[in-house]
Amino acid sequence: MPAVSSLLIDRTATPIGELILVADTDGALHAIDWTDHEERLHRLLCLHHRSGYELRQTADPGGLTRAMDAYFAGELSAIDRLPVRTGGTPFQRAVWAALRGIPCGVTITYRELAVLAGRPAAVRAAGHANGANPVGIVVPCHRVIGSDGTLTGYGGGVERKRWLLTHEGAAVR
Repeated sequence: MPAVSSLLIDRTATPIGELILVADTDGALHAIDWTDHEERLHRLLCLHHRSGYELRQTADPGGLTRAMDAYFAGELSAIDRLPVRTGGTPFQRAVWAALRGIPCGVTITYRELAVLAGRPAAVRAAGHANGANPVGIVVPCHRVIGSDGTLTGYGGGVERKRWLLTHEGAAVR
């Protein structure tokens, strides 16, 4: 039987709510979510850690909390190279890799995301993979917008999405 995953958890205040960070003991990020969506975070961890997981409160695991604090303080590049370790299907991982390639301050459409992920006809699937992203902000799913330029769904809420895009200098409608 596979071992239970030992994960580290920390929380940090941001201008748009308290953020939860979950990392492994190597300092790789496994999940990020807002405290008002903590149940969703636990469902996601169960999905990706089928043999179970235990969370141990740790201050600034792997420097991740400090990096997120720096991002919210205006040092936008502080999160660019944070190590991320997620589950997901090969297509989801392709979408998440494509998301990491979107420069700060830039937005793309779901159609463009599908192209970047190597499956131009899979626009809806790219949208679903974007929505299943376990490490929002660092894997910047908030940088994907509707084809008409409108802000579409974001797991943390459209107002948080608007704030993040404005914080990064993206033009938002």
